[in-house]
Amino acid sequence: MGNTEKPRKVLLVDDEADILELLEYNLLKEGYQVRTANNGKTALEVGKEFKPDLILLDIMMPGIDGVETCRLFREDNTFQDTYIIFLTARSEEYSEVAAFQNGANDYLVKPIKPRALMSRIDAFFRRSAEKVQEEDEVKILDLEINRSSYTIQKNGVEITFPRKEFELLYFLAKNPRKVYNREDLLERIWGADVSVIPRTVDVHIRKIREKLGEGYIKTVKGVGYKFDL
Repeated sequence: MGNTEKPRKVLLVDDEADILELLEYNLLKEGYQVRTANNGKTALEVGKEFKPDLILLDIMMPGIDGVETCRLFREDNTFQDTYIIFLTARSEEYSEVAAFQNGANDYLVKPIKPRALMSRIDAFFRRSAEKVQEEDEVKILDLEINRSSYTIQKNGVEITFPRKEFELLYFLAKNPRKVYNREDLLERIWGADVSVIPRTVDVHIRKIREKLGEGYIKTVKGVGYKFDL
């Protein structure tokens, strides 16, 4: 499974017990944490509790089919970054298109050899880990923002930021020139389930400006905020 520090979590969703058993065996042998579900409804319930890094999903299942299950996962912000692979006997182009339109990352047609599937999954997690490592540091204008160490340097001088101010600056700096309204920022930084008022964003922006100066985060009147270049 590579050199990840903690076992990655995989949710298997298929109504064929023998396929679940085979894939679960191979994934456990590779060191992954595994949970299974034999229908879409159970998958959604298990997913909320298990919070998988990757979901292997069949299309043809009783009740909620795989495409609808994928759509419902993607509607929940918790699963926006979860990798979803369809593993299905449906080889028609329209099924593949529907899967991607509803949030799939990959589409594999059965049968696929377990060893080949394990290699593909392992490669995905390696790429994912490398991407996270690359994205941990943002260098923009005279700022160096490092999310691994939660440090910010301006012209080589370190400036201390509380966690939410740091997260807000890091997010805006990672997405320069893009305007976000208060509601977007509240959801992305504080989370949809946290009860805070929109003015909280204004307060944190003001505190960031007090530390860095006025030339970084611009107010777009009537819309929101952006990191300016």
